[in-house]
Order: sequence, then C-alpha cells, then structure tokens
Amino acid sequence: MIFIRGELRRFASAEAMAGLGRIPLNYQWLWLRDGRSSARSIKFIALAGAAAAQARAMTQLHVAICGAGRTGHLNAALFARRPGVHVSLLTRNEEVVARLRGGEITVQLPNGEAFSARPDLVTMDAAAAVAQADVVVVTAPAHVRPAVLEAIAEHLPRDKPVHVGAIPGFCGFDWLAAEALRGRPNAVIWGLKDVPHTAFALDPGKSIRMGGAKQELSVGTHRRESHERRGELLSYLQALFDVPVALLDDYMEITLTPGNPIMHSSVIYGLIGPYAQWHGRSIPDPLCWWRDCPQLGAYFLERMDEECLALCRAVESRFGLDLGSVKPLRQEIVEAYGDQIADAGTMLSILRTNRAYDDIPAPLVPIAGGEGYAIDRESRAFHEDVAYGLALLVEMARRLNVRAPHLEEIFAWNVSYMGGLRGSSLAYFPPDWPGEPQ
Repeated sequence: MIFIRGELRRFASAEAMAGLGRIPLNYQWLWLRDGRSSARSIKFIALAGAAAAQARAMTQLHVAICGAGRTGHLNAALFARRPGVHVSLLTRNEEVVARLRGGEITVQLPNGEAFSARPDLVTMDAAAAVAQADVVVVTAPAHVRPAVLEAIAEHLPRDKPVHVGAIPGFCGFDWLAAEALRGRPNAVIWGLKDVPHTAFALDPGKSIRMGGAKQELSVGTHRRESHERRGELLSYLQALFDVPVALLDDYMEITLTPGNPIMHSSVIYGLIGPYAQWHGRSIPDPLCWWRDCPQLGAYFLERMDEECLALCRAVESRFGLDLGSVKPLRQEIVEAYGDQIADAGTMLSILRTNRAYDDIPAPLVPIAGGEGYAIDRESRAFHEDVAYGLALLVEMARRLNVRAPHLEEIFAWNVSYMGGLRGSSLAYFPPDWPGEPQ
C-alpha cells in the first residue's frame, strides 16, 4: 500500500495537524477512490477528521447498538472485548435484558473456539442507551428502523457529533435517517456496505454463532457530511473493526450494491415460485439458504443482478457519479470471502460452497396439521428484503426508465406470497428523486 500523507494538509485544520502525531497509524489513513483514472485506481490519503477525533483525547468510545438480533448480539460481544469501548445494547426483548443482567453472550467462532463477553449496558430504555453515544449502530431490520430512529432521535447527544449508522446500510438508510434526524445537524449519517460477519444460530441473551468475516469493509455517508466528520467516523470504525475500512465516494454505492434483497427473493422464487420444484407443494425437509440453493434460484439471481447493474449505470449517467465499486454479485462474494469459497466457477457453486454461508437455515415453518414445511411468510426475507430493499430497486428502475422485468416479476410474486406490503421504503424514498438531469 502507498500512503500519501502530504495530502492531509489539503483538508486539515491546525488542531488536527497538531494532533496527528498522537494518533496510531492505522487510524490516520482513509481510503478514497480516485475516479479520474479509467482503472478507478485507489489512492490512500489521510483525512483531517481522523486526527481531530483522536486529538480530543477521549478516554472511552461510547457505542450504542440498537437491535438485539443476530448482528446486534455478535457486534455487541465483539465490541465489548475491545479496550476503551463502552457498549450499550438497546432491545425490545425483556428476556435478553434479564439474561444479560448477570450473564454474557457466548460467541461460537468458525474455528470451533468460543469466547464470552457482556455489553456494559443492556436496556429497553432508548434514552439510557444513546445519551452518551459517540457512535450509534442500528442493526435492527430495515422495516423496524423507522421506529428505532424515532425512539432515539430526541435522546441523542447535542453537545458533540454523534455518528448514527446502520449495519448493513442498505434499503436507503441515508434517506430514512436524514428525514428522521432532520432537526439534528450534529448527527453524522453513515452505513456499512455489508455486515462484517455472517451470524446465525442465535439464542437471545445467551449465544450466537459467527460465520465468515469480510476481508475489508466499506462505509458510505450522507452527502451532507463534511470531510472532517467523515474522517472522525472512519477513526471510530477502525477502532471497532480489525479489517481495513474503505470510505466510499457516494452512499449510492451502498444502496445499489447487490445483496439480500435480490439474493433471498430469487432463492425463494426458485424454491416455490411458479416454475419451481416445490411450487404448490410442501418442502419435505429443512433446508439451508445457500447450501441447498436451487439452480433455478441462482439463475434468477444472476438475471436480477444484471438488471441492478443496468440501474447502476443509469444512476451514474444521471448524476455524474463513479459507481465502480458496485460490482457483479459473483465478484462481490468472491472478493469478500476469498478462499472460504471452495468452487468459484458459477453463481450456484459459489453459493453452495462458501463456508461463510454454511448451515444458515432457510426460513421454514412446519405446515399446521400436515407434513413438511413452508416458507415462513413472516420472515424478514419478505418484510425487510422485499418490502424495503427490492421495492426500492424496482421503484428506482421505474423512475429512470430502466427495463427490469425479472426484478419486477419476482418482486410482485414475493409480495403476493407474503400477503401484501405492510410498509415499505417508499414511505421515505424522496418523491422528487431523481430530480432534474445533471
């Protein structure tokens, strides 16, 4: 890696420069894409905010995690192990609060080892959870996030920047947070492109199993954020994660990155949709999402991914953006998981042989009064991924006149199967987007 330290002076204040020497090197460097080269070369520059954040000589980093699902449990335990980090966990689950009053979260690692850790505070009180927060991490599902932001907004600190983000940051979280926090100019809005680790086999308040880890992370911020605030955010995230964190040029790189909204909906369509093996029939045995992915599901996934890339190119053209970090899904998975994938030859083999995806169960429920299983209509695969993720992609394509027949067909079928939308990301998607051509 080549670090261009001299570039710091383009952005840094005198305070930031004075504090730079007191900052560990791994907090000083920020990855930015230089879109001026056709190869989208990466240059590494230092940004003032990283220095400014550490120059405040904080004795403790206060992190509030909002949501005690799989991702919330895992990150609460991982962050709680890091020195100088105070972790609060906000949950609606009384059982989690009771279990962690004197207990710990046990994390089963991919290598068979385990560790246990406990957040400093586990509470159902939003004010107590976020009152001192430097970083707020919303891990609740997308369909729950509007209520989470409404609950915490009035209790966020007002005397310092507070970095409010989502893991993962998809489903238009930047638009949602900007609306929910419109009266809080000190709120720095961000999102991660993906989860740092897969997580499954949750026993609430007791244990969680960690799957494969990403080799690097990418973070995007709302367009309103300054260089200094972006740098502060990066310093905090690098203090929380062991792998490099790359700062994206535009949040749209997160919104348009292929992920669960097309992955889960296509696999379900391939399992029980109108052309599928189990259409109109019960599934005889439990299935895993990816190890048992049908060939038809992988086929539809690649067709949806192609349409998402076409949407990406249309957004690039309309807004003059470089969205080169948004890659074909096959490439995204291979780059993220590397040698954890035994066979990278096809989309189907990638999904079936990725060790990071091992043993993640598909959302099945026993058929009442009968034999076998059905896909659970209450699964977040529908109420999050379809209603808040896929709905947004379909509407963006419609407004930009991008042809997306597979996105539209699979969205409509999933909505019908789940019994209609109870809510969707269209409630906060800006009605005037994309605005006038640039």
